[in-house]
Amino acid sequence: MIKQFLLILTTAIAINCLCFVGQASAAQYSPNFKGTEITEFVNIVGKNLKKTMIVDPNVRGKINVRSYDLLTEKQYYQFFLNVLEVYGYAAVEMDNNIVKIIRNKDAKTASIPVVGDKSNIMGDEMVTRVVEVKNVTVRELVPLLRQLSDQAGGGNVVNYDPANVIMLTGTASTVNRLVKIIERVDRAGDQDVEIIKLKFASAGEMVRIIEAMNKPTGGKAGQPTFLIPKIVADDRSNSVIVSGEVKARERVARLVKRLDSELESNGNTRVYYLKYSKAEDLVKVLQGVSDSIASEAKAAKTKTRTSKKRDVSIEAHESTNALIITAQPDMLRSLEAVIRQLDVRRAQVLVEAIIVEVFETDGVSLGVQWYNEAGGFTQFTNGPASISSVAAGVQAAEGEPGNTVTTIDSNGNPVTTTNPSTDGDYSILAQVLGNVSGMMFGIAKNDWGAIVNAVSSDTNSNILATPSITTLDNEEAYFIVGQEVPIITGSQTGSNNSNPFQTVDRQEVGIKLRVTPQVNEGNAVQLVIEQEVSSVSGTTGVDISINKREIKTTVMAESGDTVVLGGLIDEDVQESVQKVPILGDIPILGH
Repeated sequence: MIKQFLLILTTAIAINCLCFVGQASAAQYSPNFKGTEITEFVNIVGKNLKKTMIVDPNVRGKINVRSYDLLTEKQYYQFFLNVLEVYGYAAVEMDNNIVKIIRNKDAKTASIPVVGDKSNIMGDEMVTRVVEVKNVTVRELVPLLRQLSDQAGGGNVVNYDPANVIMLTGTASTVNRLVKIIERVDRAGDQDVEIIKLKFASAGEMVRIIEAMNKPTGGKAGQPTFLIPKIVADDRSNSVIVSGEVKARERVARLVKRLDSELESNGNTRVYYLKYSKAEDLVKVLQGVSDSIASEAKAAKTKTRTSKKRDVSIEAHESTNALIITAQPDMLRSLEAVIRQLDVRRAQVLVEAIIVEVFETDGVSLGVQWYNEAGGFTQFTNGPASISSVAAGVQAAEGEPGNTVTTIDSNGNPVTTTNPSTDGDYSILAQVLGNVSGMMFGIAKNDWGAIVNAVSSDTNSNILATPSITTLDNEEAYFIVGQEVPIITGSQTGSNNSNPFQTVDRQEVGIKLRVTPQVNEGNAVQLVIEQEVSSVSGTTGVDISINKREIKTTVMAESGDTVVLGGLIDEDVQESVQKVPILGDIPILGH
């Protein structure tokens, strides 16, 4: 009984130990597929790994794979991804343990995960990663990376220039390899800055020479970009600033030191071709600057025994608009800096003016003139025609009727003469009535006659001129539209009134505009404006009279603003009454 009990107890313990080991050890797989449909392969893996597989209809074919080792669950899943990648398919993991099986070329547009720098994904899972590039432009780096990625499959390399980043899409192993390549290429070089102070040469001229040497010839690219130093001239301190790799900086420094040597002659001659300024205008300015510099240098060297003679020659060549300067190198550098700052393109200003003149005239004329053949008449000069001129015209227009006259000749015989009728002359009446405007009518009864005239005038005129003119900054511009009117300025006669003559001057009459703009900081423009409107108004006993309206002012305005310069409102009321005393105050009769 005791042995049997022990045997049973020992067996129970062994069974329990076996179950414990089975629960503690992980599952292992030994995949072996030959001529298996890929969809069946996907279903088997999904069942073993307890994942839901969604297979694209385009996924089809047969596979042949075999593993002679036992694989863990993680290794088994990587084996599954490797097989899909070999046959041109990819697995895209979704939420809730769902995996989509699609073609490689469709994977880059699917919702694949975006991983960061700390991701430890190493297999053939499809991922997207954004890499920031700090020292190299992504536009130059992306074409190289595309040659190393699987563009035909699900790989893709895209650059975003504003942020200088690269977006990589593909299997995790391929993306990680491209990231390592980017990290090795994206390394900052020794971009230190070196300042080389010149003693004899000009910094601007030195930079021009070095840049000409580094410029590629024949239209082909020369040495790599990072080996070409950046060179800038500091004219204020006459220094050359060099930035770049160590070897490039050393090469430039050696060249600068060799070129920065004192000239054998005491002077130096340069020709400066001006782009915008006039050479004649700059000569006086440069002469004044050179005199000031020479005076300061002389004062600074009063304690020294000897000093170099600082003769400066500045000439202008009008045909080529160039300056020829002969001076010491330091003087040349100072004058060159002045020329560079003065020879700049000046701003242009367009001025558009609107000139408005408004005339309005109202007039009323009403009058009565009486006539009596036996007792005289009333006549006024403020009417269009006087009653006496009308009466004379009417009488001339009447003519004379024909008649027969009988006379006795010397023999005592009667002689009868017939005179024909004569027509009246209407020219006088037509001339008088031609000056009439408005309404005029006459009344004649027996010996009495009267003329009544009434006219109302209303004149409105609006003179509008819109001259415009364009000129350079600080340059006067003049504009005129009009005519030249002769005006007698004097006369002289010889003895006995022989050889008389007159002197005549011509005066411009019309619309004149004179503008001098000055462009200030920002968009403000100061304008010195002279504007005139003149016209011939008529003649006088001596000569003609001219109406003239003129304004002179200085204003400040922003670009595009409208400024009202000035104006004048003139009102002139005139009333003229002509009447006969006492009779003129009688209503109707005296009006």
